[in-house]
Amino acid sequence: MKAFIALFEALDTTNATSEKLAAIAEYFRAAPPADAAWGLYLLSGMRPKRLLALRKLAGWAMEHTGIPEWLFEECYASTGDLAETIALLVPPAEAPAMPSLSILAEQIHALGDADEAAQRAWVLDLWAKSSTRGIFVATKMMTGAMRVGISQLLVTRALATALGLDPVALTDRLMGPWQPSERLFETLSGPVEVDHGRPYPFALASPLTEPVESLGPREAWMAEWKWDGIRCQLIARDDKIWLWSRGEDLVTERFPEIVEAAKKLPPGTVLDGEVLAWDAAAGIPMPFAALQTRIGRKNLSPKVLAAAPVVLVVYDCLEDRAEDLRALGMRARRDRLESLVSALGDPRIIASPLVTDPTWAALATVRKESRARGVEGLMLKRVDTPYKSGRTRGGFWKWKIDPYTIDAVLVYAQPGSGKRSNLLTDYTFALWSGEELVTIAKAYSGLDDAEIAELDKWLRSHTLEKFGPVRKVEPFQVFELAFEGIQRSTRHKSGVAVRFPRMARWRKDKKAADADRIDTLRAMIDDKSGA
Repeated sequence: MKAFIALFEALDTTNATSEKLAAIAEYFRAAPPADAAWGLYLLSGMRPKRLLALRKLAGWAMEHTGIPEWLFEECYASTGDLAETIALLVPPAEAPAMPSLSILAEQIHALGDADEAAQRAWVLDLWAKSSTRGIFVATKMMTGAMRVGISQLLVTRALATALGLDPVALTDRLMGPWQPSERLFETLSGPVEVDHGRPYPFALASPLTEPVESLGPREAWMAEWKWDGIRCQLIARDDKIWLWSRGEDLVTERFPEIVEAAKKLPPGTVLDGEVLAWDAAAGIPMPFAALQTRIGRKNLSPKVLAAAPVVLVVYDCLEDRAEDLRALGMRARRDRLESLVSALGDPRIIASPLVTDPTWAALATVRKESRARGVEGLMLKRVDTPYKSGRTRGGFWKWKIDPYTIDAVLVYAQPGSGKRSNLLTDYTFALWSGEELVTIAKAYSGLDDAEIAELDKWLRSHTLEKFGPVRKVEPFQVFELAFEGIQRSTRHKSGVAVRFPRMARWRKDKKAADADRIDTLRAMIDDKSGA
């Protein structure tokens, strides 16, 4: 455990990618296989199930330290992080004696079967044997909220360096579900075990921020609509069908109609595409909210299936009759894709239509139709680009339409996480409904460090009430919020839900009374032109 804590500290004290890469690789080289497997699991951003309620941990910490609840809450409000609060308040051991990372993880997992008295005794004993940093890391593991702030790609590169493997091959091996174990780590560098249900690593696009003409000749690029659904890989092998989301969740049972259609595909087929709720009569996607009605349900009744019929819109072919096509250019893969889909002849699996306007200017014009078509803009794919895992710049670009924007009032604030746990960086915004401000969105991105520091100072001196780490603040500051989608929602008091909100500008030139009204936001739902 000492080595993992040292790695955690090293990653927290440097912004240099090369130093982070070297530190992670060295950890993997030196750690026992079981510890290395758990290190890989946690560093990759995977979240163990939370087995202990936060209120229990907070209560035990107050009992152990004798700190009154009001003071503990003040400390929590200052740090914004329960594990950090506990680590700073609980006295550390003079001679730490923590178990190894793998044993600690197994012990934490076993807590789920213990009664509360046994859980409390184990936690207090662990804190008594740990350093301050050890208490922090262990408590993070207990809460299932371990965030290290590094990309999975960097972790994979470091592991490949430590094992002497090709990063692409290692990425392939880590796709799909896996659990940390000594055997897993030992087999990563050994012979490949064939798992016919395992997806390929997904290729990702980069946002296009330069003029589209900078990409060169229009004929060097394929264009298609950017769909707003669930990115999936469909795998048909050995008379079985698997449907994997980009988040590496197996969602086969969520979409039985797609599975039924896929049974007619040739064995050894892997398609990349988007699951969409589909209005067959109009030939356009339904709102994403329709798709959400199917995501969290265990039982898909005929009524649910009928209310949100789905299709798989496919835009890439990664495998055809067991032949790996990823090294081929986009045009060649597209030809194979169209041949497969045409032969299938099932409306539940369709090829994403190409947008063939011959010039960049013409393409820019048709892109303005995106909202009316229920899409987010255009995807641009170089005709000779292979299918590479991760976000490799230059081959795939997403040319999204301009976002919706509104001016909203900041009404609540709370601390962020990690390096921002001492700053108020997570904000709640509201619009006017009559004489009342109604909350409509939370956002935490879009400001630079100087703006965050300035706003944090203002918020602390204009707090009206506190609710744990959350502060109700004077309704004064106005921000322009940008967001990608909007829909009606019965789950929100405002009756509206927005997708991917972020702060576009701090409108110091506006007063709170100048902010938009909720009716303005609701009107955007019907105004698909985005005007």
